Amino acid sequence: MYINVYKLDYWFFKRNKLRTKLKTKRNNNLKKYIIKEQPFIFKKFKIFQANTAMKVGTDGVLLGAWCPLKSKPNKILDIGSGTGLISLMLAQRSNATIIDSIEIEEKSFEQTVTNFENSDWHDRLYCYHSSFEDFFVEILEEKENYDLIISNPPFYTDTFESKKKERNYARFTSSLSFEDLLYGVSKILSKKGIFTTIIPFKEEVNFINLAKQNKLYVREICRVKGNEKSKIIRTLLVFSFFRKEIIESSLILEKSRHQYTEEYIKLTKNFYINM
Repeated sequence: MYINVYKLDYWFFKRNKLRTKLKTKRNNNLKKYIIKEQPFIFKKFKIFQANTAMKVGTDGVLLGAWCPLKSKPNKILDIGSGTGLISLMLAQRSNATIIDSIEIEEKSFEQTVTNFENSDWHDRLYCYHSSFEDFFVEILEEKENYDLIISNPPFYTDTFESKKKERNYARFTSSLSFEDLLYGVSKILSKKGIFTTIIPFKEEVNFINLAKQNKLYVREICRVKGNEKSKIIRTLLVFSFFRKEIIESSLILEKSRHQYTEEYIKLTKNFYINM
């Protein structure tokens, strides 16, 4: 098995030794990405996304901004990096020394690397080109774990799969089922660690029950509505290995079209330029 790890400053992979640092000087002859597109600009970083199937969206921003960091995690894993958005948000919000991400789709992996290298936190951000299944097996063999695992997972069923493989990886559970996600998380999450995710509201009960089968118990639930009159569309969740009283809350995004609520502005103002 080979996991391709690419960094401009370091190569952090040696077969069967993740993050073995081969300290080298920057290779000036290393081919740089020629960036021609206009990026999505946040307050402290930019996201180039022309080569990714899934662009910057509300789900990713919500998860990156809402994810609890009170435990001050030192090692973070982002499953399914896409553009690298969530990892970059956590790098801005935390002092974690290692923020790993994995991405199975090659173009998205390359885009993540570009966005990491163009950020102020490139020395803390690492991206692995791998499936989650292969990655967590490697981590288990190395006896490593993570204080915080985060994922904006694919959640559409294969009934509606498109002909574009890249889009299917990002959107459909055939690329990573909830069962496989939760099983892998339970194996590489530290004893006191937390797992946080965002899923469609209709999947909430099923997802929580699947998590229990892996001894992951829900700690926080935040249900999200587009506006006051709309139905609940998303659920933000936090899990750990310990049973605790569940903290439940709700979040409404808009008062009217493009008129955001105070709660949503407070949550995202450190990221969106116009908030």
